[in-house]
Amino acid sequence: MPIKRYKPTTPGRRGASVLKHVKAGTQKPVPSLLAPLTKKAGRNSSGRITVRHKGGGAKRKYRIIDFVKPIEDVAARVSGIQYDPNRSAAIALLKYEDGRIAYTLAVDGLKVGDSVQTSRTKGLEIKPGNRMALKHIPAGITICNIELSPGKGASTVRSAGSSATVLSIEDDIVQIKMPSTEVRKFSGDCVATIGQVSNTDSNLVRLGKAGRMRHKGVRPRVRGKAMNPVDHPHGGGEGRAPIGLKHPKTPWGKPARGVPTRAKHKASNTLIIRKRKK
Repeated sequence: MPIKRYKPTTPGRRGASVLKHVKAGTQKPVPSLLAPLTKKAGRNSSGRITVRHKGGGAKRKYRIIDFVKPIEDVAARVSGIQYDPNRSAAIALLKYEDGRIAYTLAVDGLKVGDSVQTSRTKGLEIKPGNRMALKHIPAGITICNIELSPGKGASTVRSAGSSATVLSIEDDIVQIKMPSTEVRKFSGDCVATIGQVSNTDSNLVRLGKAGRMRHKGVRPRVRGKAMNPVDHPHGGGEGRAPIGLKHPKTPWGKPARGVPTRAKHKASNTLIIRKRKK
């Protein structure tokens, strides 16, 4: 995916870059596959801020993607690769042989006119875009858009450029190396897509100015040591004082940075064969 770098015509343009999305085929979003998206980032049901640094952003509509119930055992043709403002990856518009249409995550190398298919019950050709049960995918194949539980919909390895690798298959239990290098067990009935998620250079983009982050719906992040003692454990002091603690703390006084936060007795611990590297 090519990256466009701007000339330093202004301080905000200096060093800034943008991903030149590969758009092909049908570009106009399909009205039946759009849904309204109300702004409620970081707020709970009563409107209180529960997650800091979220809010605002450009107005957008949600693209309904077939994560949970894809159309199965019907061949589809890619009629367009489109930009999705709600995620870092591109999306592909599929037109099925029976006339139905749907959005799906575009994988790297998928082109307009390609034929793809989804099936839980049988193995398909190993090519980018095909979606099938993990037990039908040979070891060593790169996959993405994976289900954690059969039938619950794809929920992991969905961001731009991410991919996982099938390591082994034994008794309908599949071992997969995740993008974090964690090795994890999955049910062989879970479904995954062949290939790597599109927009592989997404992590190389430099926003260049704070305003582009605000367009994404991310609000400023104030350092704790710039606050008063009443607001943060790091606050207070005269001028640029150190935090005055042996270890950094969160705004709520708990240890920060380098301290494990995963629950010790989580049910999925038994599925993790090798922990991720820090």
